[in-house]
Amino acid sequence: MLKLKVSTERGKADAQGRARKVIVPEEALPIVKRLNAKYQLDFECVKVLDKTFYFLHVADLTPLLTGPVFKNAPEFPFWVKIWEASLVLAEFIAKMPPDKDKRILEVGAGMAVPGMVASSFGHDVTVTDYEDEILDFARASAIINKCPDLRCEPLDWFEPSDLGRFEIILASEVLFHKRFFQPLLDVLEKYLAPGGVIYMSHEADRETLLPFFRMCEDKFKIAMQKRHFKRGDKELDILLTRLIRITH
Repeated sequence: MLKLKVSTERGKADAQGRARKVIVPEEALPIVKRLNAKYQLDFECVKVLDKTFYFLHVADLTPLLTGPVFKNAPEFPFWVKIWEASLVLAEFIAKMPPDKDKRILEVGAGMAVPGMVASSFGHDVTVTDYEDEILDFARASAIINKCPDLRCEPLDWFEPSDLGRFEIILASEVLFHKRFFQPLLDVLEKYLAPGGVIYMSHEADRETLLPFFRMCEDKFKIAMQKRHFKRGDKELDILLTRLIRITH
């Protein structure tokens, strides 16, 4: 039996102020033990609507910040953090009634919070990221959060595989590097089904947003809504963006 502590930043301690622990199910043990041999791990507790989720993540980022970890990785391992924008997108998709005829794809998923939440609320979801090891965190979290139907697929934006078409595409905090803008745009066009919709969420003050969405103007109708995020002492504005393909 393996137990890991739960971070209390978005979760709650017990009555004595001690961090709670998550018991890792037998099915997830091989993944968690493999990751635990390489990283210091814990769980972060996230509540969306009436459900509580536990996400396996790296507790100590120091080894990741002192040298290259994954091939072709950006200089900062953005996948290790649960971003506030992903929580806003997760709550948005959780309120959307599931439709068995609509498939959801999350790109640049990292901890896969929106995709995991969507799967838990009955949606057909595939989450993707560029390294299979990153997806191991999502695989373990899927078992712990009882999301057996969540699919995890490696996806290189520069050489995208054939995953089919999706009626809904999700992406949160993926616009950090301008060199990824065109590959990301190509991926969105490749995987979006006719009549489909893309939902993206980012911190509203990111300077990279305007350049990317200007690239999208000729291909997509763009609508934006600013949402105020407040949880504990954390407070910021999140830009939720909807893109619909322009048809001629």
